[in-house]
Amino acid sequence: MFDKTLFAGTLLAALAFAPAAQAQDLVFTLKNGTSAVMTYFHTSPAGVDDWEEDVLGSDVLGPGESVRVTIADGRSQCVYDMRFEFDEDSGLDITEDTQDLCKLGSYTIHE
Repeated sequence: MFDKTLFAGTLLAALAFAPAAQAQDLVFTLKNGTSAVMTYFHTSPAGVDDWEEDVLGSDVLGPGESVRVTIADGRSQCVYDMRFEFDEDSGLDITEDTQDLCKLGSYTIHE
């Protein structure tokens, strides 16, 4: 006869030690296709009210330059809001966009 209690206990133990689903790092290349220096680049998961830290940090992204961006925030979300800010003397406005970063290999910001 099959012992249901033993089977249930074994199943629960196996599930308890199963590896948790891990979030993948989101990696893409960001290219500045404008004529202005990009001074700030912020991302945050879509639906979050606040922008997270500046991805560029103390660096800037000049016209025609590109940078490899890695978002390793531990989330499993793919859709992110992005905010691009440029040198204040450039005449460019702040630009925002939303993209599925899991499917994005590269992104070029244009004027």
